[in-house]
Amino acid sequence: MSPPELVSYEPATGAELWRGPHGDAGAAVAAARSAFPAWATAPLDARLAIIERYRDLVRADAGAFANLIARETGKPRWDAAAEVGSVAAKVDISIEAYYARTGTRVGEVAAGRQAVRHKPHGVLGVLGPYNFPAHLPNGHIVPALIAGNTVVFKPSELTPAVAEHMAALWAKAGLPEGVLGVVQGAADEGRAVASHPGIDGLLFTGSATTGYALARAFADAPHKILALEMGGNNPLIVWACADVAAAAAIVVQSAYLSSGQRCTCARRLIVHEAAAPALIDAVDALIDRLIVAEPFADPAPFMGPVIDARAAARLEAAFDAMVAAGGKPIRRLARLPQGAAFVSPGLIETTGVDLPDEEHFGPLLRLIRVPDWDSAMHQANATRFGLAASLVGGDEALYRRFWTASRAGIVNWNRPTSGAASNAPFGGVGASGNHRPAAYYAADYCAWPVASVEADQPDATIAQGLRAA
Repeated sequence: MSPPELVSYEPATGAELWRGPHGDAGAAVAAARSAFPAWATAPLDARLAIIERYRDLVRADAGAFANLIARETGKPRWDAAAEVGSVAAKVDISIEAYYARTGTRVGEVAAGRQAVRHKPHGVLGVLGPYNFPAHLPNGHIVPALIAGNTVVFKPSELTPAVAEHMAALWAKAGLPEGVLGVVQGAADEGRAVASHPGIDGLLFTGSATTGYALARAFADAPHKILALEMGGNNPLIVWACADVAAAAAIVVQSAYLSSGQRCTCARRLIVHEAAAPALIDAVDALIDRLIVAEPFADPAPFMGPVIDARAAARLEAAFDAMVAAGGKPIRRLARLPQGAAFVSPGLIETTGVDLPDEEHFGPLLRLIRVPDWDSAMHQANATRFGLAASLVGGDEALYRRFWTASRAGIVNWNRPTSGAASNAPFGGVGASGNHRPAAYYAADYCAWPVASVEADQPDATIAQGLRAA
């Protein structure tokens, strides 16, 4: 019996947006395997021509593409437009990274030429998230295709329409059939892609829970590449900062941008106990001014809904659990009358409260007061995650101490935790990743190096160890 159709609903309105059948992972992998030889051996310039046409089509379609992302994720229209811009920009960045990190290098050695070239892995599975349903899987797909891999893409079951739109743009750009296959579905289809013997690797963006399960599943397959891009329980330290208003703006941007649904969003605000009252007042006043509304509202909102009513319920339950454990609410995270997926920004003090080390994926920020710098760093690193960390305030010397002691793959100073450049590596350690950073460094896991020593003609003698002729 086939599963029921997959249906996508708009978080802001509850209206049905897209409906379609669940995909067939086996058929998609078989098609990708069949398409791989021709795609991998095609001249690089031919592959790049198609990929650059895709970039141009994304730019030409930017308005409609952004509207679709806004409708399916609930994020503000301006936030969705920025995502589309990142999708297009990823092409040029990935081409540059391919040449810089996995291009061909040839040099002269005594025996002839020494060369390093890179080969594609083969068929790569890509499991995408819902928070950036175009940009994040695109960050795997583009470098994978440049390197000559074929791809089987399983998007989040919450954002299937965006995935179909991306696939249509690739087809319009001239991507050969089978080179990119989309498998719609939920957890079962994701497991089918990840466990299929016909894939040569898996590129994943999502929760730490799923990432750990994938790491266990791939433990017996060391020949397959596994790149895990997971979440974070990210610390933001505000320390010796004279500009309280600027610090408050960075706190709000870090914690509540995209309704807190960025893996780099700040989850823990750490501040000196003497400076906490002024900062809390400034953050509280700024939260009062945040517009929370549907994506196309006028004036434009800062936050839209979270992805669905279930996510809103989980966040509300997490806030209530923190209160039950001894947390002191400053701004209660609660459902809003706009709809079942709308929640208010939450801020709760948890100084001295023992809480599980979890990522709550939404606009929920914990405040922790500390007496000194060593305590601040202890709190910042008191997590199994290691994605992003930021320091607001201090001088260059303090930032160097912070950078050195921080256990995170993204370490910022006087910038939000959510600030990360696409032309730099993006990833973390611990429960945040497996040392396979994405963005500019995605080229590293999309191809494997082959070292060669070469000569135009055979020329060899054995100088030692032979009996006389």
